[in-house]
Amino acid sequence: MQLSVAYDFLPKARSVQASQVMDHFGIGFETGRHVIADRLELPLQPGDVVAFVGPSGSGKSSLMRAAAEQLEHAVWTDRLDLGDRMLVDALPTPFNESLSLLASCGLGEAQLLLRTPGELSDGQRYRFRLALGLSQKPRWMIADEFTAALDRTLAHVIAFNLRKVATRTVIGCLVATTHEDILDDLQPDVLVQCRLDGTQSVTRQNVKKKPSVLPPISSSRPDRHATGRILLGGITAAIGCRS
Repeated sequence: MQLSVAYDFLPKARSVQASQVMDHFGIGFETGRHVIADRLELPLQPGDVVAFVGPSGSGKSSLMRAAAEQLEHAVWTDRLDLGDRMLVDALPTPFNESLSLLASCGLGEAQLLLRTPGELSDGQRYRFRLALGLSQKPRWMIADEFTAALDRTLAHVIAFNLRKVATRTVIGCLVATTHEDILDDLQPDVLVQCRLDGTQSVTRQNVKKKPSVLPPISSSRPDRHATGRILLGGITAAIGCRS
């Protein structure tokens, strides 16, 4: 895939405040064409996890969206209609699969399953968008501002789980983020690093599967005397009593 992204500076009327800025800093209106990328090669393959990273204003979201526009059967998480059904009823997947997807996105807590999207926090609603997007089983899922609204511990969990789901389902994911701390958990197949000087670098990485950071899921029945639970970003597990 080849990416070319640019936009023209629009003509503007000179206001009093604009004149003060120009006079103070000795500048004028920008003119011409601003080029973000010119024929940037993106080695994209089906099922890839692609991370566009860089500081705010470096063009990462513009590049991601230009790439997404060339993909077929893509779901944009920020364009999804969240509806007003309870989370446990909201995904178009079988019950167990819905629970698994919601838990992978940090929404496995029982009380959250019975809430509607309108009753969630901004961070919870973002995670629900990820679960809803994955549940539609597209070829590609597009997620801007990935983990931006989450605390960093939960961000690492969500990044790790998204990598696992993408590998298992062969759903490709394009994400844009300023937070490079999640890359070890996300393990992107393709890393696009954007810089404020207008340059980019593209690297295809050899993804090595990491051991799970989550407790194993047991198929045995829970202890009847379970009295508590461990919480990790909404992912719960029973804790048995000690004698």
